[in-house]
Amino acid sequence: MSFKGTESYIATDDLMVAVNAALALERPLLIKGEPGTGKTVLAQEVAAALGRALIPWHIKSTTKAQQGLYEYDAVARLRDSQLGDPRVHDISNYIVRGKLWEAFEAERPPVLLIDEIDKADIEFPNDLLLELDRMEFHVYETRQVIRAARRPMVIITSNNEKELPDAFLRRCFFHYIRFPDPATMARIVEVHYPGIKPALLREALMVFFEVREVTGLKKKPSTSELLDWIKLLLAEDLAPEDLRATDQRAAIPRLHGALLKNEQDVHLFERLAFMARRDGR
Repeated sequence: MSFKGTESYIATDDLMVAVNAALALERPLLIKGEPGTGKTVLAQEVAAALGRALIPWHIKSTTKAQQGLYEYDAVARLRDSQLGDPRVHDISNYIVRGKLWEAFEAERPPVLLIDEIDKADIEFPNDLLLELDRMEFHVYETRQVIRAARRPMVIITSNNEKELPDAFLRRCFFHYIRFPDPATMARIVEVHYPGIKPALLREALMVFFEVREVTGLKKKPSTSELLDWIKLLLAEDLAPEDLRATDQRAAIPRLHGALLKNEQDVHLFERLAFMARRDGR
């Protein structure tokens, strides 16, 4: 099966090519892009479109690669030995399976999502090189080899906070999700809010893209923030003219808390609005 997008996820042609190339090559698909551009949701939609289970592994700064394979709970075994529990004689009772183990032993090849890999330590990708390449690993405590009967599809997301090692990149098919253009963004909004009035959508997109173009903005609003903002516009039943200002670039947008996520950017818009009012006198 090939991925052609879904009813709830607008995939560009180059993104569909990337997903299908990773499927054909049986390589991990490394997805980069701005936060909020739908990288994590892509894995969910690919799994749904292909009829596969999704196994998500959300990475934190403290996550270790070993946790994706398995963990040996020595503390629990020591406690049980002190209590005379007969389970202590079988060490496999204290092996906690990780997400890769779960994916390798699934009856049908699932979609394994390794989400935000760049949050972890720089050695994290290196520690998974062989496991993702060979689709197998060794359990030293039980002397088992866990091997995938069929390779799961692996989707890895990154916000580009850290550079990934070249050896890791070589084993992946790479795709950068470009920020949607206005036409694609309009399709995305219409999927989430069918029936939205064209005039309101047009005006909202104009304001949104003008906000993104403001020089000095610390954090540009993303797709997810646009969708939140439009939800508020619809809830408040605002008309297109309610979004207009004398100078769109200088005015603070209505309900701007959905778009501007730090005080520096709010102060920037306040200064621009003040300067516009002063110059208009």
